[in-house]
Amino acid sequence: MKSEDPRTRDLVARSILENGPSSAATLASRLGLTPAGIRRHLDLLVADGVLEAREPHAALTRGRGRPSKVFLMSDSGRQKFEHSYDDLAVSALKFMSAQMGDHLVNAFANNRAEDIERQAAIAISKKAKKSVALAEFLTQQGYAASIESRPLGEELCQHHCPIAHVASEFPQLCEAETEALSRLLGTHVQRLATIAHGDGVCTTFIPTPQTSSNNGKVRA
Repeated sequence: MKSEDPRTRDLVARSILENGPSSAATLASRLGLTPAGIRRHLDLLVADGVLEAREPHAALTRGRGRPSKVFLMSDSGRQKFEHSYDDLAVSALKFMSAQMGDHLVNAFANNRAEDIERQAAIAISKKAKKSVALAEFLTQQGYAASIESRPLGEELCQHHCPIAHVASEFPQLCEAETEALSRLLGTHVQRLATIAHGDGVCTTFIPTPQTSSNNGKVRA
């Protein structure tokens, strides 16, 4: 029976790894499993320490009623599943760097960021609030992103990073991605924290137009 196959349990874990925190209902729909079947797998993965169950972030919930819990990779689960194939990407980039120089790795990082930018530009062009539209786009890409209001602007919080292991070795990926976010939002942004460097969430500060500095002074 499919729901009892250990290989299906692996698919459940990999689905969360690739798509970010997910509810049982979302996983069941994505993988074609029954709600009862998916919950058995989730319970076992949580018991094994591969997954963690948490209340969903407020910015990611909509509608009435009590929101369903979301399941996300634990640190040990990420090491088990993510590193197995990310190690190949790290090895390939290290080879590129050793054979042809860091400029090729930088070119790869910029190309990846530009590809994300092209796709995101289409998504956010249809919405009035760019930052919210960008968070929605990033969530669809597996970053589980949300927007948090702050006194001098907003913070874009990415609760999952599909490339964290690779970016920990090659920070150029994060730097190019940050520059792409800046171009998309039309303002300078500042990366405050990254999962790749051990932080729990990738956090990017987006200043409001009123806080843009003019000759080093913050306008009222």
